[in-house]
Amino acid sequence: MSTFLEYWLEHIVKPARKPKTHQGYELVARVHLIPELGRKKLHKLTGADVRLFKKRIRNMCLCCRHGYDERRGDQARCCAVGRCCERGPSDRLVQQIHAVLRNALQAAVREEVLQRNVAKLVQVEGAQYDTNRGATEEQARLLLKAAKETRLYALFVLALFMGLRRGELLGLKWDDIDWVEKTVEIRRTLQRVDGALQAVTPKTRKSRRTVPLIELCLDVLMVHKRQQAKERLLAGEKWVDTGYVFTTEIGTPIEPDNLRRTWYPLRVEAGLGEMRFHDLRYSCVTLLPRLKVPPHIVQAIVGHADVQVTMAIYAHASLEDQRKALDQLAELVAG
Repeated sequence: MSTFLEYWLEHIVKPARKPKTHQGYELVARVHLIPELGRKKLHKLTGADVRLFKKRIRNMCLCCRHGYDERRGDQARCCAVGRCCERGPSDRLVQQIHAVLRNALQAAVREEVLQRNVAKLVQVEGAQYDTNRGATEEQARLLLKAAKETRLYALFVLALFMGLRRGELLGLKWDDIDWVEKTVEIRRTLQRVDGALQAVTPKTRKSRRTVPLIELCLDVLMVHKRQQAKERLLAGEKWVDTGYVFTTEIGTPIEPDNLRRTWYPLRVEAGLGEMRFHDLRYSCVTLLPRLKVPPHIVQAIVGHADVQVTMAIYAHASLEDQRKALDQLAELVAG
């Protein structure tokens, strides 16, 4: 089976999918599929084999598997010293591993190597998401207040008010902004793939979109443009003209993972707990419907492939709205 997985990744996935997708599939195949199923004859793989494989994945300890504790050296405290921490995989990871296997076997069916896809015989529970992943109105205000003192204030404004993905924000260029029509076109996303930063097309067809810029966003972008001009002067010959809106102090693109250096202290100052940067996108999705904005409008703004994705995120995050609805019911019935 390992031979077909390698063929599938190189000749089917790589030419047709985005580099980041190929990288993710290759990682899952290398770390999980090939070690567990690689020696199995492809045509002899059964639904029972897939079911048992899923059970092994579900019960494995990621710390033991990947040697997380061993990397601590003398500071090892669990798996490396015989006290397994039983750090199991998330539902999302199990779902991803099964999806990669299912896609690979479906390709084998199309290539007429297999007659049926046995991975489809095994059900995998969908990932469960926590409620209240986005920021509340008060948290959003505190965040903007804290972010105002940073050089990337405009980035956080766009993330919160427009729901742009991290890669979309970092891939934004000044040419994408139409100051007359007051719009911004989302044309690319900046990602690190195979050790190099790459500007690739957006995640889905609907991710490439033109979104109106409200006055608040236009104002902060204009201030940011003036600030970048000052940084250009200070950098002198060291300045690299990339055309990106959000750059380092010498004009080079910002490494996506390095955005954490600004985000982590910021979320502490704003009292946002463990909130991820990506949750600012969820904040936009959850706050707009509270203002009675129709779901299809929210979908168009944030670039979801399907309106059901928009509604699913909102449904998981609208605990406060549920409370208000129940309070209204109590008032109606109990008086």
